[in-house]
Amino acid sequence: MKKKLAFALGGGGSRGALQAGALRALLQANIQPDLLVGTSIGSVNAIFMAMHGFSPQMLDKLDEAWLIVAKANLFPASTAWLTTQMLLNYVGVYPYSGIKDYFIAQGIRPDLRFGDLPHAPVILVSTDLNGRKPVYYGNDPQDLVLDGLIASVALPPWVSPIDAGGRMLVDGGMISNLPIEPALAYGATEIIAMGLSNPNEVSETMSGIGNTWTKFLNTIEARQIQLELALARARNVPVHIIDLKTLVPVPVYDFSQTQFLLQDGYRQTKWVLDSGLLAQLGQSDTWLLRLQKILQRPQKQRDKNE
Repeated sequence: MKKKLAFALGGGGSRGALQAGALRALLQANIQPDLLVGTSIGSVNAIFMAMHGFSPQMLDKLDEAWLIVAKANLFPASTAWLTTQMLLNYVGVYPYSGIKDYFIAQGIRPDLRFGDLPHAPVILVSTDLNGRKPVYYGNDPQDLVLDGLIASVALPPWVSPIDAGGRMLVDGGMISNLPIEPALAYGATEIIAMGLSNPNEVSETMSGIGNTWTKFLNTIEARQIQLELALARARNVPVHIIDLKTLVPVPVYDFSQTQFLLQDGYRQTKWVLDSGLLAQLGQSDTWLLRLQKILQRPQKQRDKNE
């Protein structure tokens, strides 16, 4: 089987700037993908690379695009009011116009198709609430990139569910926030998965409806990732997870720390690379699984091997 390294870019709103920094570290180490798979904000990073390639110039443009987002207020913090509008069907702009305008300003023309992307094949993940299943954009080269992006980032309450021929589409993170299974479905033989979840953003002792809801979503996401990793192991496909986290919680709508996140994503991934945790790309076990096997050996055997 021909080797196919996939970058699986997870969702996380404003924390997607961490991914942009991580991509800089990976590409500087000459680790380039054969396939890009994105969910939610990871879809934006994936499309940007597919459009502009893997050069230092692309990385600078990606950083610049993120800094533009930081000033654009694409995800207003007034979530309670937006939620009320959505529930009462008062949202007059469908989907949220600022997001679409931003994509177009970044060169994603309304007529741009996945088959026009010159640098790598891309799969974007959305969720069909009517069909209760994932929807993949990009498997048909005639799919429109703008449609796929908006469907993948359609996160309530900022974007209303999209009616697409009987399908009700929302953010891909609802069904696969770290898209390992979609990468497997499109032939990945090895995966570098860049996650943006931060389950420690809510203390175990904190209660209230908001915190309980956050914990609920974090639990669902963690279970998704466990099952998708199990599927990869069953198919003997190595998955290298780079967990990109923030020490201080950053809400998905808060873009005020973009510059820091760009730098910190680079720092975290550079540490992973310098530690040799991705040095053995192509081996059958993930670095985490290899570490677990070492720790599970009897102490005498570990001492002998060391």
